Amino acid sequence: MDVLRPPVININGRIYRKNIVKEEHYEEEEDFTYMGPPESEEFEVDEGCDTHLIEQTDKGFRCAIDVPSVLYKYIIGKKGETRRRLEFDTKTSISIPKQGVEGQIVITGSHKAAVSSALMRIELLIESFRKKQPFTHFLSFPLNDPKVQEGFLKFKDEVLQQCSQDYGVEASIFQTPAKLHLTIGTLALLNEAEVRKACEHLQDCQNFIRDTTEGQPLSLEVTGIEYMNDDPAMVDVLYAKVNVKDGSDKLQVIADRLVEHFVSAGQMVREWDRVKLHGTVMNTLYRKDSAVEDTGGAGRQTTSEREAFDARNILKTFGAYHFGEFELNTVLLSQRYSTDCTGYYTSAGSIKLS
Repeated sequence: MDVLRPPVININGRIYRKNIVKEEHYEEEEDFTYMGPPESEEFEVDEGCDTHLIEQTDKGFRCAIDVPSVLYKYIIGKKGETRRRLEFDTKTSISIPKQGVEGQIVITGSHKAAVSSALMRIELLIESFRKKQPFTHFLSFPLNDPKVQEGFLKFKDEVLQQCSQDYGVEASIFQTPAKLHLTIGTLALLNEAEVRKACEHLQDCQNFIRDTTEGQPLSLEVTGIEYMNDDPAMVDVLYAKVNVKDGSDKLQVIADRLVEHFVSAGQMVREWDRVKLHGTVMNTLYRKDSAVEDTGGAGRQTTSEREAFDARNILKTFGAYHFGEFELNTVLLSQRYSTDCTGYYTSAGSIKLS
């Protein structure tokens, strides 16, 4: 590491230097005793960093931060050890609401530097363990237009008639027609305040989306199928290809800019340089658990004991299959593991393309 140009990280507008130290591991979810900086990096607060969150009181200094209640346990630690260690190391007092009660964690101390140090460590713990939370919502383009659903059901029937003898091909691995969609990106929204904030960020995207579409819905065609891995004889995910009818890249541009916006807002983690636009039609995750919903998030779902299927005949016979055409006019913030009255995922927020 160049000591004159150390790597830095921005957390909630505060800039930290990163110093490489020996990695610490949290082996068990219920054992989060604080043993120093989380993961593989230690951070030092730059002297000029923003400390406006810390206010002076009659008894010293105080700082209150909003933390989702599901993350309290990581700051408390096993039998309260993490909080006691933080308080001892920083000479502060840390007040945490009861488990399940949304509120603020309050840090108090005699010295501003001590409160700042405790704040830094808590923010790093939160940042570290937030990454381990499963995603709860995802941005999506719905593909469940009636014409596309009809085309999908015909595809399913024909595949089962002609390819059911192929290894691993069965009815249970097909997507639910009403939930056909393109995933733009996934989010772990840990309380109602974070859901509201995500809805606000989605609304912020309205102008650039309408500029891209010129205030009109996008005419899309769903034609052709592809697979995710390298071996067509051992496939886990088969997806339909979606393109704008006029041949433009407007759909890709909108998806990429949405991800860029939410990544910048700190509510999404970038997984790819560009969003891979695909509509899942078959997924072996469905075979083991009919409650599993595919939302395209890499590395987010349990994939152990997946039984692949042989897609060679499906690709040969249905490689250019036409599912249908429709007008896309909505971007949705969808809730994972949910169903609304139409059969699609429950929507927490939405914006129109026109």
